[in-house]
Parts: sequence; structure tokens; C-alpha cells
Amino acid sequence: MDLEQETADVLSRLIRFNTVNPPGAEREAMEWLRGYLEDAGLTCELAGAEPERPNLVATLDGDDPDGGPTLGYLGHVDTVLADPGGWRHDPWGGEVHDGFLWGRGAIDMKSQVAAECVAAAQLARDGWRPPRGRLKVFAVVDEEAGGALGAQWLTQQRPDLAEADLVLNEGGGMVMPYGDRRLYGVCCAEKGTFRLTITARGVAGHASTPALTDNALFKLLPALRRLAEADVGFDVTEEVAELVRGLGEDPADPAAAVAAIAAVEPRLAGLVRANLGVTLAPTMIEASAKINVVPARAELRVDGRAPAGLGAETVTRRLEEVLGDTAADVEVDWLEQVVGNRSPTDTPLMAAIADWIGEADPGATIVPTVLPAFTDSRWWRTAFPDCVAYGFFPQRHQPLYEGWAMMHADDERIDVRDLGFAADFFTDLPRRLLA
Repeated sequence: MDLEQETADVLSRLIRFNTVNPPGAEREAMEWLRGYLEDAGLTCELAGAEPERPNLVATLDGDDPDGGPTLGYLGHVDTVLADPGGWRHDPWGGEVHDGFLWGRGAIDMKSQVAAECVAAAQLARDGWRPPRGRLKVFAVVDEEAGGALGAQWLTQQRPDLAEADLVLNEGGGMVMPYGDRRLYGVCCAEKGTFRLTITARGVAGHASTPALTDNALFKLLPALRRLAEADVGFDVTEEVAELVRGLGEDPADPAAAVAAIAAVEPRLAGLVRANLGVTLAPTMIEASAKINVVPARAELRVDGRAPAGLGAETVTRRLEEVLGDTAADVEVDWLEQVVGNRSPTDTPLMAAIADWIGEADPGATIVPTVLPAFTDSRWWRTAFPDCVAYGFFPQRHQPLYEGWAMMHADDERIDVRDLGFAADFFTDLPRRLLA
């Protein structure tokens, strides 16, 4: 069976396991993967904080496992929910229609899990073993809820299983057409998460006599308007500067760079702009619990993201700039502060990816990218400071502008040809890095 067909078969099977999180209930899927990989010749272990939610670690050792790096293939098998009523095909059917394999997890991210597992199984069945180092496959749970039972638990409670020098995970690899160029992003950093509340206070009263009250909503809305109209300042980190340079623009003038990128590809410009500094997105508002009561308190929740390495002080400074004089009428409190992390770009792993792309898609090039959100890579970078973790799942036929929009959306699907393309990459990479 060729790699494309086998990867499609494995992905179809994984989609048919309903692993919507919550509750996750990933055990059945993990046991099936364990059997698949053990049959191929890998050594497997299930380990987790909860019996019904184990993580799977599969290992392919060679003659000198400690004489070289450990290469880890990482992926999560839980998914977000799906409403079948909004889909053209069953979200848990794993069916192929019109050249695409449909289902929840087809993009995020059972497809990558399938390609990584098929590649490891193919190598093992062929009798290949790493001349030095080892190959590990990490299939984890709970990513869609933050990873406390999955990547976080595995890296903190079982570092003996989780330790790796090089890790490939989700977050990059979809081709980005840009003018006459074909670019593949390698995600080398993730923005941090800084969530906060903006609260205004007033005096409650009956809604029939508003002049006798002090409506907290009126004090909150000017701050909301400032956020809506804000052009938050730039904070350009090195990995984003590398991306801008890779697109042929000057990161020293980020506004001009975004304008130039937008003239070629507006969709890409939007992603680049999100990574050139702090973002502040209002997402929830709460005031009175009853329609006939003027609220004494109104709260706005804001999802803030900051470039890797930048902390709450940067977010605070940008928020104060945006709010201006409206800040005097509100209170700001933190809900969450997680600093984003990164991996260096000048590494043998990056070079191997570049070499493979150059051979598999002649004329195409790679560029470092930054994910506006976060993945499980952050747990490996935190637990193992020398670990190089990238997001890369190569897709040649389904571009970023289409694939990104399908994540967590109805009619999620992947071009079947890209399953073979990715599996070929994951099969080839250990031969380059563990030789």
C-alpha cells in the first residue's frame, strides 16, 4: 500500500473515533494507534493522568540510541465539537469526496498524527533503524483544552518518556502562494496569551428611571470603542523580522512592510500584522442580569496576545496607549498571563526541512513563521530548554488561505494528495537527521 492511501486509511479511522474535548475520551483511539504501531515494530507505552485519557509514546530505537538526537513527532488526537447539521458530510465519517477526506480533525490535527504514525510504521516495517539517536511518536490528549492532561502532564510528570531534542508539531507547513512564489512556513515561535477584564462601575437602579442611576455600560463603551478603532503599535521580534525579510520587505519599517505585503496578498498581510505586535481582541461583555435593572457593574473581557518573549509589561503599555483618557473610568485585572516561547531558526532541523522542500517542490522556499495562538510545542520548549520545536506539516495542494479557515469550522477537510506529501516528508526526515 502506498503512503498516500495508508495515511488516508489511518486518518479515516482516527476521525471515526469521536474525541471531542470535552470529554475527550481518547483511550479507544490511543489503543488503536498503539496496536497499529506495535504491529509495525515500534515500542509503545500509554501514560496519563486519567485512565480514559492516556497519552501514547512510541519509540523506534537503533544501534546507538544515545549517540544522536531524539527526533519527536508530536500530535494531539482530541478535537473541538462539530454540529452535523452544518456539514455536507458526516463529521465523524472520515469519508473521501471530490478528492478530499472530510471530518472533524482532518486539518486540526488527526491528519498530521496519521502521517507521522504511517511514516514511523513504514520505516519500522522496512527494517530501517536509526544509525544514531531515536525516533519517537507522541500522540497526546487534551490540547484543545490547554494540554493539562496531555502535553503538560507528559513533559512534567514523565520527562523520561517525553524528552526529545527535535520536535515537529502542528502550526506550519501549508503552502503560502505569494505573487509568483511558493512559500512554506515553519512555525518557530508562538505568541503568549494575556487575557484581562476591563471593568466599569456605576450605580444600579430601576431601568424605568435611568436619570436616577449611573449606568456602568456607558462608562465601559468608550473603552470598547478605543479597542475597536485601535492601531496597536509594533513590537517586532526577531522571528517575525525573519518572516518579513523572507517576504522581501524591511522589518525596520513594519507599516510599510504590511502595506507592501497586502498589495500582493491581503490574506497573508493580515496574518503577518497579527504577529508584528500585541493584539487586543474584545470577546465578551457582561452587565446587568435583568433587562429592567441598570447595571452598577459592566465587564469586558479581552483576549490579548503578545510576541514570544514579551510579557505583561508590554501588553500593559500597549493597552494604556489604546485606552488613553478612558482608562481613568475603568479598572483592569488580569485573568491569564502566559509568555510565548520560541526555538532558534538556525538549526539542522530547519536545514533538513529546507532541503526536502527544495527537492519535493522545486522552486519553493521555506520561511520562519509565528503562530498567533499556541500549541503543545510550548510545553516541550519549557520542559526541555534545548529542545528545538517547530510546527510543520507540509501541504502542497491545499494552501494556507483555505486550510486555516477550516480549523474548528464546518466542512473541515484535507486534500488527499497532501496526506501522501506529508507522509513522504515524515518518512524521509529521520534518514537525514538520524544518520
